[in-house]
Amino acid sequence: MNHQIKNYNYRLLSLALMLLCCVAQAQVTDKYPADYAGDRIRFHALFIWDPNAESAHVEFDQQALHFFHKLSYGEGFTYDVRTECPNSLDSLKRYDVVVMLNALPHDADQRKAFEQYMEQGGGWIGFHATGYNDKDTHWPWFNEFLGCGTFLCNNWPPQPALVEVDTQLHPITRTLPKEFVVPASEFYQFSPSPRDNKDVEVLVSISPKNYPFGIKDIVLFGDFPIVWTNKNYRMVYLNMGHGDEGFIDATQNLLFTNAFRWISLPSVSSSETPKE
Repeated sequence: MNHQIKNYNYRLLSLALMLLCCVAQAQVTDKYPADYAGDRIRFHALFIWDPNAESAHVEFDQQALHFFHKLSYGEGFTYDVRTECPNSLDSLKRYDVVVMLNALPHDADQRKAFEQYMEQGGGWIGFHATGYNDKDTHWPWFNEFLGCGTFLCNNWPPQPALVEVDTQLHPITRTLPKEFVVPASEFYQFSPSPRDNKDVEVLVSISPKNYPFGIKDIVLFGDFPIVWTNKNYRMVYLNMGHGDEGFIDATQNLLFTNAFRWISLPSVSSSETPKE
């Protein structure tokens, strides 16, 4: 009799566990796999470029504006375009992300406004010459913000390069191959390298397999990060941005898109961070 009761109880327990599993699976299945924005605008972006910059930078900037415009289809986000950096914090606070295309704050008011915006949690993506600074720039905060030293050297002329993804655990790089070839560009090397900064996470670097790198001006050696984020700010710097070939490669386009989404939609991107 006891044996029959035990078997009966065991069957009841098994049935209960099966029902719980079915309910749990149904709950997972019932969850809709997409998040449609509908009429909701997810964020507001500001794009800044300089139409009077050198022609190769203007070419990239104009193509970048077209590239990011296509990402706005359906008005998932709205954006403005300016040719000068705002000189007040109130102007910048209207935007969730500021994208600087080979453009940089120059006068004291513009610099102060940008510093305040970033210190208060603003989002920033900088391309190529936006990160250029040397002994004549006289903006120590910007080096702290970038997380590296001043300009050291560059390759010339622009050429394609084999790059290495330093980590595939970051939302910006998790969908990228470990190595790939980026389109032709001029690339800046900085000293000290951002990799020397404990607050910086380097995401993509020029592979040392490229050395000697260049034809006229040849980079022979050295640490050469080209995409990184300073973890003290909501920012990412991408060294690409010279010439009219910046958007011809799907992998690099994916890198740009991932970076834009990570900065613009931090709550969504953070939930996607893969685990080791």
